[in-house]
Amino acid sequence: MDDTQIIELYWARNEDAITETDRKYGSWCHGIAQRILQIREESEECVNDTYLRAWNNLPPERPNVFRAWLGRITRNLALSRYRKTHAERRGGGQTALALEELQDCIPGENNVEEITESREITEVLNRFLEKLPEKERNIFLRRYWHVDSVQDIADSYGVKQGTVSAQLFRTRNKLRTVLEKEGIVL
Repeated sequence: MDDTQIIELYWARNEDAITETDRKYGSWCHGIAQRILQIREESEECVNDTYLRAWNNLPPERPNVFRAWLGRITRNLALSRYRKTHAERRGGGQTALALEELQDCIPGENNVEEITESREITEVLNRFLEKLPEKERNIFLRRYWHVDSVQDIADSYGVKQGTVSAQLFRTRNKLRTVLEKEGIVL
């Protein structure tokens, strides 16, 4: 079943929408949640919450790219759950490590000013990513969007872990420079 048909099931309030969503994108959403949360049961709950959020938001929303929309929901829910369960302890997993790596580039959202700034950062980040060479962009996204380990990324490209780490370091520095040129205070 294609995405348009699945979305129409949501709009018709047909519960088969969730079954079809799970059939087509369940393992992909589970992968996103699992890489962030590292605990199967929490990942399953997160994916179920994704389906509930999709059910509650369709209608009125009609996403252009259903897979990306679901992935964003799953990722945001997993990160929220991760932050909640790890509020007092730091480190240990790939998520904490990836968030710490980006901490110097992208500030948190603690007040209205920072929330407004985060929208600006999103626009700058999108332009930045569009200008990167495909491989560099994919490595950056795999690390900081999909929260893949450096080792997994290195294995998939057939390079050493240090090569990927160095690439990520250079890309973060480029991002920091772009953000500073745009007047975004770090």
